[in-house]
Amino acid sequence: MTASTTPGSRPRQPSLAQLRAFAAVAEHLHFRDAAADIGMSQPALSGAVSALEEVLGVQLLERTTRKVLLSPAGERLAARARTVLDAVGALIEEADAARAPFTGPLRLGVIPTVAPYLLPTVLRLVHDAYPALDLQVHEEQTASLLDGLAHGRLDLLLLAVPLGAPGTTELPLFDEDFVLVMPHEHWLAGRGDIPREALKELDLLLLDEGHCLRDQALDVCREAGRTTGAAGTTSAAGPATLGAAGLATLVQLVGGGLGVTLLPRTALRVETDRNDQLTTGCFADPAPSRRIALVMRSGAARQGEFEELAAALREALRELPVRIAA
Repeated sequence: MTASTTPGSRPRQPSLAQLRAFAAVAEHLHFRDAAADIGMSQPALSGAVSALEEVLGVQLLERTTRKVLLSPAGERLAARARTVLDAVGALIEEADAARAPFTGPLRLGVIPTVAPYLLPTVLRLVHDAYPALDLQVHEEQTASLLDGLAHGRLDLLLLAVPLGAPGTTELPLFDEDFVLVMPHEHWLAGRGDIPREALKELDLLLLDEGHCLRDQALDVCREAGRTTGAAGTTSAAGPATLGAAGLATLVQLVGGGLGVTLLPRTALRVETDRNDQLTTGCFADPAPSRRIALVMRSGAARQGEFEELAAALREALRELPVRIAA
């Protein structure tokens, strides 16, 4: 027996009905019982198994008037048939889950200057409102997150905007002001009306290259009339010689009297409570600020789901010192 083909064509593929019929016979070794198990008539089941043998080019069963036995080839292929049917069942279950909102994996990318301060609220919301959602968090810098979104490694981003990245759609969540963090003895300590122009006179400590918060701080300095060199001048006396990979280290440098820094309000309590040498000063209105948003691929299949999540997040974030986006 040889597999059925037509000249110049590939061998015919077995159908799921044929595989299902054979798997049932292999399990029960009885045509009547197998037919009843899968809801097929006995003649139809027998025909499906015969057709499978024709397609595969091997004899799967040894048929006698008294019983049905698996041939050596049938014994080998029965397990394969069951594996295929199980995989198809899993595929159908996954498709069912994909049709239901807020189920299955959601790969969320978050920048380091947002993750420690917003994730408690995000995780609590997901746990309470979307228990079937498998949230997977990836903390990376902005450039890496955008690359991951573009190439399908990530589904959704939580970061500072605007990005100006083609093929992305931003779902604004809130705006938050920047606050100056400084030692207690600093001449601006405790003030609530600091003019932006004061930045021209300060030794401002920044995060290392690659952090969007560094770029935002430099933008605030430029708006205040402070000139920056190619590498970014952060000291009134010249280029910066200090930097930090994260806000926790940056704040400790400030606590050591090495300068001042800008912190977003959501990070303020977490980062300053651990050092009693620190205090803050607020800018006069309008204070410099940043906007935080969810970012997705434009036209994403889960766009409606992401928009609903953004709306839920806006409500959950109202307890933070931010201005919720309309």
